[in-house]
Amino acid sequence: MTALSAPRFVFDRAPLRVYWEITRACDLACRHCRAAARPVADPAELTTAEAYALLDRIRAFVPADAAPPHLVLTGGDPLKRADLFDLISAARARGLKVSVSPSATPLLTPATIARFKAWGVEAISLSVDGASAPAHDAIRGFAGTFARTLEAARMAELVALPVQVNTLVAAETLGALPAIYELVRDMAAARWSLFFLVTVGRGTALQSVTPSEADGVMRWIAAFPRAGRPVVTTTEAPHFRRIRRHASGVRDGNGILFIAHTGDITPAGFMPAVAGNVRRDDVVRIYREAPLFQALRAPDGFGGRCGRCDLRWECGGSRSRALAASGDPLAEDPLCSYIPGMQ
Repeated sequence: MTALSAPRFVFDRAPLRVYWEITRACDLACRHCRAAARPVADPAELTTAEAYALLDRIRAFVPADAAPPHLVLTGGDPLKRADLFDLISAARARGLKVSVSPSATPLLTPATIARFKAWGVEAISLSVDGASAPAHDAIRGFAGTFARTLEAARMAELVALPVQVNTLVAAETLGALPAIYELVRDMAAARWSLFFLVTVGRGTALQSVTPSEADGVMRWIAAFPRAGRPVVTTTEAPHFRRIRRHASGVRDGNGILFIAHTGDITPAGFMPAVAGNVRRDDVVRIYREAPLFQALRAPDGFGGRCGRCDLRWECGGSRSRALAASGDPLAEDPLCSYIPGMQ
């Protein structure tokens, strides 16, 4: 990649997606939860007034006549926040597109899903980490989550609310992926996102797939029809762009911004490297000017194979995995098998 063409892969003025962890409260105990969520909310999470101020600043990333970042409300379980629908309404009033990532608990009722649709939510995401109730529920920590997830997907289809299904890719789920894919198709999901394990939070107790196994998964999904449903994507595995050749550049801190429940500003949910806090810092300035974010947008400075790779601008590797594996967010991504100049 030449220096002249690299800027088209740099998102230095505004993120494309803002993930906001509005709470860490959740009634599940998922084995891979990056947030190590607990049933009771942290009293230090942002207040409603602080949340409204944050929404103002997210809208300020771009001029009023331009499309703002897409806002994803996540957790924990967003449904554990009493003002969730107030936040959705406030975000929509500011022209933000909103998606929600609820947990499959008794709070996720058919009425709630219909309300999401009525209040202008663009999509919801649901998690499926096993092709059967015993396998899925074992990862989620509670019986009944598998059946509740399938019911939520059916209700979302009835009200024409698009669903993204998220699936963990780890040693514990690798063999079930083909069966999960068939299940996701039966759910009429719009998207299937494969979340390649980053060992943070409770995920440190799980086992990552090997680079060879990761390549196998990505070659398998690369063979799916591009125009088919669901659209298949990867999370924390940008080297999928090497296998299914397509340009993007979006990665942790470059097109992606994460805001924690207490207001901490980080490059991604899987990267607990704090660059500021919305209670004292302007999130727009932090995203544009903080040294951490600027370094994550300059892959010529990445270490190891990532810094030498001919696809460093399009891909750049998982910066979250680099941090988890080595303590350095600019190090090479150990899940990638590619050796520049030799393959």
